[in-house]
Amino acid sequence: MTTLNEEDEAAEALEATGDFRVLRRIPKWRDEPPPEGARLKVGLMVDVETTGLDPETDTIIELGLVPFNYDAAGRVYTVGEAFQSFNDPGRPIPPEITELTGITDDMVRGQAIDRAEVDELLGVANFVVAHHAAFDRRFIEKIAPEAIKKPWGCSMSQVPWNAEGINGRSLEYISMKQGFFFDGHRAAEDCRAAIHMLTRPLPRSSRLPLAALRTAAAKETLRVWAEAAPFAVKDMLKKRGYKWSDGSAGKPKAWYFDTDDKARSELETDWLKAEIYCRPVPVRVDAFTFYERFSNRE
Repeated sequence: MTTLNEEDEAAEALEATGDFRVLRRIPKWRDEPPPEGARLKVGLMVDVETTGLDPETDTIIELGLVPFNYDAAGRVYTVGEAFQSFNDPGRPIPPEITELTGITDDMVRGQAIDRAEVDELLGVANFVVAHHAAFDRRFIEKIAPEAIKKPWGCSMSQVPWNAEGINGRSLEYISMKQGFFFDGHRAAEDCRAAIHMLTRPLPRSSRLPLAALRTAAAKETLRVWAEAAPFAVKDMLKKRGYKWSDGSAGKPKAWYFDTDDKARSELETDWLKAEIYCRPVPVRVDAFTFYERFSNRE
């Protein structure tokens, strides 16, 4: 039987009043032996801090990678040693980035990421996860060829947080809703926090977030393009859930709609013909999996 210390007793007393919620620091991970005969896979949680938002013009200033072992049910058993590295971008870090991350020019000066070590960690991973994979993957692929070959998942967009009553998707917010806090915006610490987040059962379904993430990531995405749609119908497209592609990285400059439901993709092509083009025209539909998703090949 575990004996509560004074801090735990005080926290429980506050929470028992119904007027307080106490946040606890994310605890140090304790490995758990897997059941006999369990077939574990290797996950790799990744996070980058960068000079800005554009992978074509901005640069990684800090990279964190944390490996972990998990089973088919999404249960995590071991968490490995973190890889953390600063990287000198070759120009001053914008003040707003230093304010956000605490990373200064002095901290990164002369530092470089060991790309061979990064590729080695990626090479043994069965599944790569980031909390904003559409951001992190595009930066990491620029420095690590192995990242291009791997299946990726996003713990921000591919876990049904809203349906579970968690109406925010930042790592800090979800952790707080789970009752925990951490020192954010540092790459390795964010990775550890994200792994911890994926081990906490979802509040309504009690399903493990990693299991939900893996199921969503494994589905094929169908992208329906509304190419050459008249400007006058942009509000109709936005209201229906279409997003705008600016034509970068070789993609069409057009509105598009993503779904993992083939019937829904067929419904969208029929809707485009009837409501947008008003005639039977060919509609482009691209398909991609977790090998392409979140990358520049998406």
